[in-house]
Amino acid sequence: MFHRFFRHIKEGFIGVGRHFGMAISSASAVMITLVLIAVFVILTWNIQTVTSTIESSISIVASIDYEAESESSRSNIETAIKAIPGIDTVEFRDKDEEFTYYAEMQGEEERDFYEQYRSSNPFHDVFLVSVEDGLDIQEITSQIATINGVYGVYDGGTNTYTLVSLFANIRIFGGALVIALCLLATYLVYNTIKITIASRKDEIWIMRNVGAKNGYIRAPFLVEGVIIGGLGSLIPIILTIVLYYLMYDNLGGSLFGAFTLVEPFPFILYVALGLFVTGIGVGFIGSYISVCKYLRLRR
Repeated sequence: MFHRFFRHIKEGFIGVGRHFGMAISSASAVMITLVLIAVFVILTWNIQTVTSTIESSISIVASIDYEAESESSRSNIETAIKAIPGIDTVEFRDKDEEFTYYAEMQGEEERDFYEQYRSSNPFHDVFLVSVEDGLDIQEITSQIATINGVYGVYDGGTNTYTLVSLFANIRIFGGALVIALCLLATYLVYNTIKITIASRKDEIWIMRNVGAKNGYIRAPFLVEGVIIGGLGSLIPIILTIVLYYLMYDNLGGSLFGAFTLVEPFPFILYVALGLFVTGIGVGFIGSYISVCKYLRLRR
């Protein structure tokens, strides 16, 4: 069994050697594709981290009616808010804390102006609500507004909805682009194996006539596709590891001094492993499709 397995591997390498120029061309195309995939995966992952941080900082502020400031009323409102699907956390802040919070956000002159109204504090008690998914913020805001005892709900309005939607679209675009690049790499391997099969038709015909099993004939082509995909992944893996470490160190771990980058370890190892598996995967799938389509074998 192992002898047969290593024989298939050997024949796969022989196939690559026979069509070295074509194999290198395909491996180079796979390499370029995987480099692009690595770039977009790293960008998408870091964007995901940044957007998750921003989305988690977006809170819905639900102010409470003056008539509903008793402990029992507040408890009922909090229970009703927590019962809404998609709620992550609910934090209570009383009117005095609200007054202090907004006063400290002002300049010194404005703060003095605020202080004269502390005794007749016009603020409301509030609940600060965070959501699990930023895309649900508008719907959850609408539901909180219907709760008895809620005076008003504030979530940032149209600007918040636009920002959250933009982040979601960026993530979708990045994922779609990675899938498209994987399909492109698969097609390149498929095309190479198709040409390899055509160039070895006489050899395949001889193997058929001497009684070689279908699996024995197919295996070298599948191995060849895996080798092409594996070779194509080596340089992208090295470039990804080295360049991301350099970028992280040179930028001090943050982008524009505001957005924190994902730490290299173990993130970059996951990306490298993903590239290797993707390279082998697209190589195998591309060669398998080509073998099934162009290598017509008898049962």
